[in-house]
Amino acid sequence: MTAGRPALDVAVVGAGPAGLATAYALAEAGCTVRVLEAAGAVGGRTRTVREHGCLIDTGAEMFPGRAGYPATWRLITALGLDRDPAAVPNVRDALAVWRDGRPRPHAGRPLGLLTGAGLGPRARVDLLRLRSRLARLVRLGDLDPTRPEVSSLGADTVADLVRPYHRDVSEHLIGPLVSGFFGWDPGRSAAAPLAAHLATCGSSASWHTYRDGMDTLARALADRLDVSTGHPVTRVTQQGDVVRLESPRGDVAARAAVLAVPAPVAARLYADERPAVRAFLDDCGYTAMLRVSLVLDAPLAPGGPRSGFATLIPAADDPLLGVVTADHHKHPGRAPAGGGLVSLIASPLGCADLFGLPDGTVAERLVARGERFVPGLAAHVVHARVHRFEHGLPEATPRALGLRGAFARRPVSAVEYAGDWVMLRPCSEGAVASAALAAERVLACLAARSGPPRADPGGGPARPAALSRTARPRTAAEFRTAGDSRPDDQR
Repeated sequence: MTAGRPALDVAVVGAGPAGLATAYALAEAGCTVRVLEAAGAVGGRTRTVREHGCLIDTGAEMFPGRAGYPATWRLITALGLDRDPAAVPNVRDALAVWRDGRPRPHAGRPLGLLTGAGLGPRARVDLLRLRSRLARLVRLGDLDPTRPEVSSLGADTVADLVRPYHRDVSEHLIGPLVSGFFGWDPGRSAAAPLAAHLATCGSSASWHTYRDGMDTLARALADRLDVSTGHPVTRVTQQGDVVRLESPRGDVAARAAVLAVPAPVAARLYADERPAVRAFLDDCGYTAMLRVSLVLDAPLAPGGPRSGFATLIPAADDPLLGVVTADHHKHPGRAPAGGGLVSLIASPLGCADLFGLPDGTVAERLVARGERFVPGLAAHVVHARVHRFEHGLPEATPRALGLRGAFARRPVSAVEYAGDWVMLRPCSEGAVASAALAAERVLACLAARSGPPRADPGGGPARPAALSRTARPRTAAEFRTAGDSRPDDQR
């Protein structure tokens, strides 16, 4: 090994889907990679907790089919997770909306246009008009979830997008969906990312989950990688060809690093001096997320035992409670036979009011509100677990959207970024798609130090097979010199 040259090619900070997918792509391309995760387990906002005989998903709930989440499904296939079709099951009756005292099923499905899904005839016609408009923009290439900043919707907010349509479209569907699942304020959040996401994800009838918990993908990736949990990173610096990651567990040196953490965390860890990067990082705001998972001694659910999985709660029905999910309806294995698992997800207002309170108080207040939608709920609670995410989901404001283009065009660097915020797409698909970009940029940077990068047919750097159809893996010899193979922090 040459003097001062780390044996580790890339250190990745964060073991959520973005960090693990990036690390896997780089390892497949021949790099030595190590993932550092502050928490005690992998998964990030897709983590699953196993207790009281339940699989408790702490954050992400489900995901669309292959057309809606292509990067995710390519990775699922590469890892062989879909060889058993039962391992990635469809979620039956995924989405309903509460109205007039009961959940209205088939929200987000074509069938809902016939049954109503809580909307009156005029609102259903306007919803069809909105869906047709978004479909037309997709056909024209105007709604690209990988480049939301190029949309003709420009600086429009979600409220601007739905304003021309019947108020029920906003108040009883789009509003509850945006605030309940994303934590967004429709009057503040940019329309283009949401419109692109909804238009490409398709019908809620295509939504899936993982039989063995939403962390299935993260665990499968981690099993193939060098991952160090309980390993927080407090500062990242670059000196010459060495990136150093400081940690109470011991510093780590690498030739490059990927910060797969929320934008505010990345900005604190690394003082990136490029103006386009700083501006985008500073404007990538986040909404906090708060939920209570309740282990029950009976399979209760909004609307009774035959109802579906997730019920959106409009603000007019409850300003603090945004979504009620019957997790035992997502898949039978989420709770023991005869039992139940229900989650109460706070609305943005509820999150603001409750986030800093003790767990017991949060659970008590949300359960009291949940009684209206699940009668008798409190009497059947065996265990309550509160989940808090200070950085729940990135909120794409019009200003952040306007800054993304310059950020995306930045030169490659030894310190790169991954996460759903990079794409301004608040979901696991945004995280996995960002991994392909991060890996591509790191490979180009490493190759530039030791020779020209190997180009793919599109003219860019080679892309890893798990995330791209045009990949050509590289050997480790292309990126490091021979010598001591131990990581720098172990020598």
